[in-house]
Amino acid sequence: MEPKTSFRASSLLSWWTGTSLVVRILGGLVIGAVLGLLCPQWTGIGILGQVFVNALKAIAPVLVMLLVASSIAKAHGGLGDRFRTVIGLYLLTTFVAAVIAVVGSFLFPVILTLQGADGSGAAPGGLADVFTTLLTNMVMNPVQALASANYIGILFWALVIGAGLKLLASENTVKVVSDLADVVSQVVKWVIQFAPFGILGLVFTSVAENGLDIFVDYGRLILLLVGCMVFTSAVVNPFIAWLHLRKDPYPLYWKCLKKSGINAFFTRSSAANIPINMELCEELGLDEEFYSVSIPLGCTVNMNGAAVTITVLSLAVAHTLGIEVSFASALFLSLIATLGACGASGVAGGSLLLVPMACSFFGIGNDIAMQAVAVGFIIGVVQDSVETALNSSGDVFFTAVAEFYDRKKKEKKA
Repeated sequence: MEPKTSFRASSLLSWWTGTSLVVRILGGLVIGAVLGLLCPQWTGIGILGQVFVNALKAIAPVLVMLLVASSIAKAHGGLGDRFRTVIGLYLLTTFVAAVIAVVGSFLFPVILTLQGADGSGAAPGGLADVFTTLLTNMVMNPVQALASANYIGILFWALVIGAGLKLLASENTVKVVSDLADVVSQVVKWVIQFAPFGILGLVFTSVAENGLDIFVDYGRLILLLVGCMVFTSAVVNPFIAWLHLRKDPYPLYWKCLKKSGINAFFTRSSAANIPINMELCEELGLDEEFYSVSIPLGCTVNMNGAAVTITVLSLAVAHTLGIEVSFASALFLSLIATLGACGASGVAGGSLLLVPMACSFFGIGNDIAMQAVAVGFIIGVVQDSVETALNSSGDVFFTAVAEFYDRKKKEKKA
């Protein structure tokens, strides 16, 4: 009997690892909703959601610090005009995407159902209060910042430590930090493998307490996220390209979306889409020495969709808590979302784990912020697919724009 049992366990494990995470999460969502409707008294099921959220809360601060410090330490300078142009385009469009998400969130505010969200949140206040809180949180003891999930402090010390590593550390030391970031990223990936069970527990609790009306909130959130991303991709990015090239950018845009964006939508991985982007760059006749660096770089810096996700979810939490967000605070949030989005690459779950960092700017506790992350995983089947399509197609689009712009400048000089 023992070999037979072992064979069944092995087959079950193979099925689990071989089945798409999206399919498993959908299964957990459906089962959780059904159980919430039929057996709301089985409250023990909700523990699965609590364990999943607590695991993310525990590992996310460490991950953010190591990823940002490692990225700064490994950054290269002196890349020439084309690289400065493409990096500028990546960062500009990421910031603009965050601003669009702010505008969209103000025009169409979304209220979420969160435990402990009693509407007693505190607004950041005026500009002086904003900077006072920001500076105080920035210089918190880094160990304390990690322990209390103070993401402003974590981000600040990660930047400082990363800069110190870049200036003073040997290549081996930088490699160790990079390896540590990879190890923690892998741990997060392992945690994410249990997302279907976590989603099952979270959806069960939500449906048992609120009924199927909870999915109306999720639908509004998805529409806001996708709307901001589509507007950024189809309107803002081509307009910025037109400002550089002074010609119709849409033939290039549609080609990038068709050959890169559609594939990225289904794979949900910018890294996995790099070979396709490389082939497209070759097809466009771009310089291989340029795009072989700019495309992987885009997976880190060009994070339009991530900026939208971070901004929309953090403002949804703020609206849920009744926090009044001023224009200055919203503008600063866009900057924080831009910086955070650039650190979202390589994170399983991507931008979602950066949401608590943005929420901390409004004084929102980690417990509530992580519930928003959990909501993000529930809608991630749509959100992450659209986000990845926007990010990855933008990598090759702006690589082409930067090179065509460089050629245009050289032709003028000649």
